[in-house]
Amino acid sequence: MITDLGLVKLLQLVSPALPIGMYSYSQGLERAVEDAWVRNEQQAGEWIAGVLERCQTRTDLPCLSRLYDAWVEADVAAVEHWSTHLLAYRETGELRTEDRLSGQALARVLVGLNVERAGVWVRKPSATLATCFSLAAVSWGIPKFEAALGYLWSWLENQVLCAVKLVPLGQAAGQRLLSELAERLPGRVTEAFSLTDDEIGGSAFGLALASSRHEVQYSRLFRS
Repeated sequence: MITDLGLVKLLQLVSPALPIGMYSYSQGLERAVEDAWVRNEQQAGEWIAGVLERCQTRTDLPCLSRLYDAWVEADVAAVEHWSTHLLAYRETGELRTEDRLSGQALARVLVGLNVERAGVWVRKPSATLATCFSLAAVSWGIPKFEAALGYLWSWLENQVLCAVKLVPLGQAAGQRLLSELAERLPGRVTEAFSLTDDEIGGSAFGLALASSRHEVQYSRLFRS
């Protein structure tokens, strides 16, 4: 069960004010809007739900779970293994760059907050956001389930904010979308935690295609 202090620390970790630059990434959604694959609230919801199911649930969260356990055990080799493993699932250059840069940025924040084990990850090429997020959770006494839920919430909130800007959606539509999709998060975390090592892995072809096309998009607001 999460403590009051753990909850406060989790809120800090998932806050949009955390200076790791997540606001600058749309994870292919910008190109999907540009190509008219996503044109309204319903399609935005279907796009985000698809990535939630096929990528976050199948790759990010199971790896986050194993990274969390590795940090608890101070198993440096396992941390490196699962961080590299997660990075290998990124299907385009910009998605790999996003994960690496956001992970390194979070590592710098954690160093400033006296999380000493984050120091080595500030320039580590295999850094991912999940690697340093799980380190923060372990260091601050945030239970694994709540940490995963916070990680997923942070991703979802950013995707909805991107949709509000890009589609565009009104603020009320954005809140409807966020509320509807948020109800699915606890179940997705439970599902992700049930996966064996051999079951980890998922892909959303539309995301990979949109991201690869975004890499050469002439005019854009986001870095992915």
